[in-house]
Amino acid sequence: MKNGNHNFNCMKKLLLLTAFFGFSSVGFSQDSTHVEYDSIYAQQLGADDYGMHQYVMALLKAGPNRDKSKEEVAELQKGHMVNIKRLANEGLLVLAGPFLDDGDLRGIYIFDVRTIEEAQKLTATDPAIESGLLIMELHPWYGSAGIMEVQQIHKTIAKIKF
Repeated sequence: MKNGNHNFNCMKKLLLLTAFFGFSSVGFSQDSTHVEYDSIYAQQLGADDYGMHQYVMALLKAGPNRDKSKEEVAELQKGHMVNIKRLANEGLLVLAGPFLDDGDLRGIYIFDVRTIEEAQKLTATDPAIESGLLIMELHPWYGSAGIMEVQQIHKTIAKIKF
């Protein structure tokens, strides 16, 4: 279990570093000193003076009720994806995605909400959470306000829509 906690902590650090530093160079030349501040755009994204924004990050983990049939899991996954799409369309879910290593940590959500309580209400609408197939660990998180644009960018690069 100690090794699992170490891997989990390393993953959390990697996620934070990637999200924080990854957006500093997206779409810009290597010399970012020529990029000008856009106060209107910053305000539209809810950015503070550092270009940052408060979110709630959800770590999706394998839940206690994993003993379901393939059919039940498929139906729950379908409802899970419908819920993700609904929350994204409502502008509440900024980023979501699974981990690919089939471990206990299953995926992440980043919610555009300020409180854990708000995020809990949103996660409670997920059939996979309701069934105990997944559980959520929620944390207040401070990241680039540029993340708010991920959904729009994704729409322009996804050949197959879900």
